[in-house]
Amino acid sequence: KKNTTQKLSNSTRQAMKIPCLAVAALFALSSFHTTEAFGVAHSPLKHTSVGSTAFLKTSRPRQAVPRFQSSSNNLEMNYKVGIVGATGAVGFEIRKVLETRGFPVDELRIFGSSRSAGSDVETEKYGTIKVELFDVEKARECDVVFLAVSGDFALEHAEAISAGDDGAVVIDNSSAFRYNPDVPLCVPEINGDKTKGSKLIANPNCTTAIGLMALWPLHKLFGLKKVIMSTYQAASGAGQPGMDELKEGTRAVLSGERDVAENKIFAHPLPFNVIPQIDKFQENGYTKEEMKVTWETRKICDLPDDFPVSCTAVRIPTYRAHSEVIIIETEKPVDIEAAKKALDEAPGVKLVDDPENLQYPMPLTATGQYDVEVGRLRKSIVFDNGIEFFVSGDQLLRGAALNAVLVAEAMDKNGALKAKETA
Repeated sequence: KKNTTQKLSNSTRQAMKIPCLAVAALFALSSFHTTEAFGVAHSPLKHTSVGSTAFLKTSRPRQAVPRFQSSSNNLEMNYKVGIVGATGAVGFEIRKVLETRGFPVDELRIFGSSRSAGSDVETEKYGTIKVELFDVEKARECDVVFLAVSGDFALEHAEAISAGDDGAVVIDNSSAFRYNPDVPLCVPEINGDKTKGSKLIANPNCTTAIGLMALWPLHKLFGLKKVIMSTYQAASGAGQPGMDELKEGTRAVLSGERDVAENKIFAHPLPFNVIPQIDKFQENGYTKEEMKVTWETRKICDLPDDFPVSCTAVRIPTYRAHSEVIIIETEKPVDIEAAKKALDEAPGVKLVDDPENLQYPMPLTATGQYDVEVGRLRKSIVFDNGIEFFVSGDQLLRGAALNAVLVAEAMDKNGALKAKETA
């Protein structure tokens, strides 16, 4: 047998050039749009952490998530905000969301490891911030702390940061506390009231958060009976290292440097491939990523522990924005027009459903957007009462950073977040 990494013949390589060049053009176009919107000149395939809205000019007006509006009780409150892990992909986006949504920050502190401590972070709104070496007591001085770090770090420090009346509110982006019955797992548009009385809040898995933005309005309208989901998840789900591996691997293959890309982050090479595994396999044959969708959907939507939710998660070679095919069986007969109306009116959702004009959700248009795109709605031909649809949402925003900041905003409004009195 020939080794898969064996050099290809000249004729085979020539045959591959056409599709490879097409992919290269797609990546170059995507990179151009991303960088042009922010006035930064990067070469094709150069990653930027914030997507562009430039390519949405011909689409329908976007229903944006409303900018921050403080509650009447807290109009004069400005908060001391801390971010742990601000130099990573999610932490970077948390800082950007705080800036763009106008969250009332009196002081922003960035905590890091000994490797990054002492370095400077340039921000548009808060000036130059020096990274502080993480310390629990320093973090407790903040009013709210966003954790964009590993689950192990969160398990070790989150409760210590939030403990007591003088502790900080902690919003954790890891999976460490998601299944703890005493810790709210929050998508603010669905269960923001659960944050009352708690100082430690868990942010959901990115796939779950994106899917539930579409599922919740339909659940309120028709009642969910079963949920079947297939996900097509971008490299950004593995953070900056995953995006870097995709970029470098794609470059190496297109340049002829390698026939098959190297892989260290993903189970297999991701460029020009799809991988039907995200996270570790469980005893039941599902991966942990797939079971996260099941467990978290039940908890956030307050569904029974045996409510049927099944997911198959696939990694695909795109930078950002996860996509999902969702099939639901409902308790009540479905009305597609009523479903579209409910989704169109739902906060954080953008209905993109005009197949005749080739308008539907895509990672390309969802990247950099606060709203989750939903489209391709149709009655299921499998279930008597059922709907099938397609969803795309930015994993780093709606699936992580934006949701975390919206949690803080919800806590400001319901009084769970308060500024500490200063001496």
